[in-house]
Amino acid sequence: MALSPMDVTQLAAVDSARAARVLSEVRSAALSGQPAPVAPRPVIGQSWERMMRRGVDPDHGFRSRLLSREEVQRRREASTLRHVLPVLREGLLSVADVAHHIMVVADEDGRVLWREGSTPVLRKADGLGFEIGADWREEVVGTNGVGTPAVTGRPVQVFASEHFVRSHATWTCAGAPIRDPRDGRLIGVVDVSGPLETMHPATLSWVDSVAKLAEARLREMHVRSLERLRAVAAPVLARIDGRALVVDRNGWTAAVTGMPYTERLALPKSASAGLRWLPALGRCSLEPLAGGWLVRAADEPVARAATRILLDLRARRRWSVEVFDGAGSWTRELSPRHAELLYLLAVHRSGRSAADLARDVFGDPARTVTVRAEMSRVRRYLGTLLEHRPYRFTETAEVEVLLPEDPHGFFPRGACPPAGR
Repeated sequence: MALSPMDVTQLAAVDSARAARVLSEVRSAALSGQPAPVAPRPVIGQSWERMMRRGVDPDHGFRSRLLSREEVQRRREASTLRHVLPVLREGLLSVADVAHHIMVVADEDGRVLWREGSTPVLRKADGLGFEIGADWREEVVGTNGVGTPAVTGRPVQVFASEHFVRSHATWTCAGAPIRDPRDGRLIGVVDVSGPLETMHPATLSWVDSVAKLAEARLREMHVRSLERLRAVAAPVLARIDGRALVVDRNGWTAAVTGMPYTERLALPKSASAGLRWLPALGRCSLEPLAGGWLVRAADEPVARAATRILLDLRARRRWSVEVFDGAGSWTRELSPRHAELLYLLAVHRSGRSAADLARDVFGDPARTVTVRAEMSRVRRYLGTLLEHRPYRFTETAEVEVLLPEDPHGFFPRGACPPAGR
């Protein structure tokens, strides 16, 4: 009787050696184009397709040059992940060591910054190049528990020959992405890995739960920092007539006066004191405060200068929109969904309805509620640069799109990237 992907998953829990043999046959069949005894799990099959398109060698693993000790330290100090290391260690290390696993924490670029756990397993990881400073992105080392969750945006367990590169087939790993709760941006991946015989079906849920605890800790830290800034803002705003607000360095609002509350204000990429034009408020003055900015909105109407919008989609997971006008420029990093939506509006300058966008992105025109919610979030930072009914960029804005060399797999169903961009 033919096995299903679920059967193989269950088989791995009771007979990992037999499951590994089945998966080896599945991998060999997929690479040779022959019929397989069972289809790979969808998340694995899709990853294998990406690897074959990118030309990753399945039989010879590639080892990137390790980051220098100084660069690793610089990245550690700059990473938000350093704030949640105690949560990750408390939730994972004690069990990982006993179970002959290691815990690996990588940044958003797939670089391994921390690695702790069972000493014998650490030595085995060295043999695979799974070391501090290594580049563990999917397109570099194939399907794995660090790079694949970063691409898919969800927890992934990779068992035995589900790894695309043959040398990793003696390994099992389970990784979960960690996102900045303030904006949903990927900041890294936490992974628990070990030799094949250490596989357990509950590992993925365990790792995902600890990753969510880490995100909750970051959310608590953000709330506390806004509370501290609010205490600073109160006496300042009490002396101001007109519209003003105090925001942290990332634009999150601590307090407002004379205007409706807005959760977040899009700030220039390199904010500095002086007059600026912001989409949500028009002309403003920015004044530094401890931990943030005092933003005063001009009350008189101000003529808008010509605006240029640059949608930069070249670097994977580093998509951004940059706005240039007479008062300078500002940049905002984009989530994958917002990058898709803005790309569609750049392609269709005459506009798209909520149903159009739902069909383009999800293949289902009925998912208009999701689209409207996302577009509402986009308009919080693009303000009057986006119109609605239908959704579109304002006619007076010049919009330029920079595309990746290989756009396959990024663009939504209804979008076809223009040639030469």
